Amino acid sequence: RGRSICPCNSSKQVMLHNTIPLKFAPSQHPTKTLKMLKSPCNTISRKSGGGVSALGHSTPKLGSLKINKRPNLLCRSTSTQSTAANVFVDRDGNRIKAMTADFGFRTGTRRLYQDHYGEIPNSLSALMKENLSHEMEEFRRSLRFKHYKPVVGDAPTGIAKIGKATNDGLSRLMGALDRFLEEKNIIPKLTPPPQMSTFDSPEFQKELEHIESLTLTSHQVEEVEHARIARYGDMDSPLWVKVPFFALCWLLDALYENRPIQKFWVLETVARIPYFAYISILHLYESLGLWRAGAELRKVHFAEEWNEMHHLQIMESLGGDQHWFDRFFGQWAAVGYYWLIIAFYMFSPKIAYNFMQRVELHAYDTYAAFVEVNRDLLKQIPPPMVALSYYRTKDLYLFDEFQQNPSETVQKRRPECSDLYDTFVNIRDDEFEHVRTMIACQDDTVAKTLAIKS
Repeated sequence: RGRSICPCNSSKQVMLHNTIPLKFAPSQHPTKTLKMLKSPCNTISRKSGGGVSALGHSTPKLGSLKINKRPNLLCRSTSTQSTAANVFVDRDGNRIKAMTADFGFRTGTRRLYQDHYGEIPNSLSALMKENLSHEMEEFRRSLRFKHYKPVVGDAPTGIAKIGKATNDGLSRLMGALDRFLEEKNIIPKLTPPPQMSTFDSPEFQKELEHIESLTLTSHQVEEVEHARIARYGDMDSPLWVKVPFFALCWLLDALYENRPIQKFWVLETVARIPYFAYISILHLYESLGLWRAGAELRKVHFAEEWNEMHHLQIMESLGGDQHWFDRFFGQWAAVGYYWLIIAFYMFSPKIAYNFMQRVELHAYDTYAAFVEVNRDLLKQIPPPMVALSYYRTKDLYLFDEFQQNPSETVQKRRPECSDLYDTFVNIRDDEFEHVRTMIACQDDTVAKTLAIKS
């Protein structure tokens, strides 16, 4: 596996979380036991109240080297003059500079390759209580501190203009109610959201400014989509597949005009759901004895879901989930989407795959437009650590499982990931592989591909 060397912008040594001593039993092999150390030095997290701030820890002396149970981050301390930076050492020994910080709402906990990753969750009641309390505070902040302004923009048109007017009225009304209840001591006093910071680093501020400068309009996506259809033709779908698909696209375009990272976060939240639905229904068929030949297909769909999950984590690391509205909309849209796909699959698996082919084609067109419009800016931004951990480690877990290579003689995809441009090109190409897999599932060539791989 790759390693990441994280110089901390502090003269103190950093505390390593969830560590175990670096000792091997005679039967153990170091390459199977070594995992990477997690450094909190350049990570930002939301503290209670939902603000984002640099992590600060009291740091005991490091004794012997310790190894985390999670992926590949090696940390060492440096002097206060050194710049905060993450350096990832990939499977070829190349050192790749990663983003200075993770801008996600859930940074630090409940995130892939971060603190508490892989731990067992609490009970449903405990999880709901914790999240409801936290999200309610964020909802109040969204009303009181104008979080909705970037959601609808300054000069919306069409349906977004109507939405802005409705939103402004409702948010003023509910904000006034919130202040009234707060003054009467019925609800706790609300504090302003803390600001993002990590050591006041100019590099951090520059990355954040570049990310916030990324743009994408629905017109630019339509141009790419129309060019593809003019060259290759459009796919065939029944009307009752087209209606929910175009409704989804229209809603995303209306809500997320020129907010590409937030749009991608919602898109990836929804896009991974069909693969979970496919796995669920195939498992149900197998458990009831209705269909016993779906095990390999479930593996393919899990590999696709694993891939989409990393896309989602990349968007979170870029700050795509910062606003309460985006989280609320994306997560509840995913719940409804799940049951729609279940219904499609129970009626006709090929129809369910046809629907997902349309979604993945739209995602491919969207990312293709995005990388062309923002090419120069994307090349100035380092890749997120989660992208490097997924694309550049030695063990590309399940990455080849959803690639529709006709035989083992075809060269396997091994993406580069030296900047954010490479990251989005990889995501775009992943979406095309999902399109190919959905086509294979409809014409039954997926069974032949599975037979060749096995």
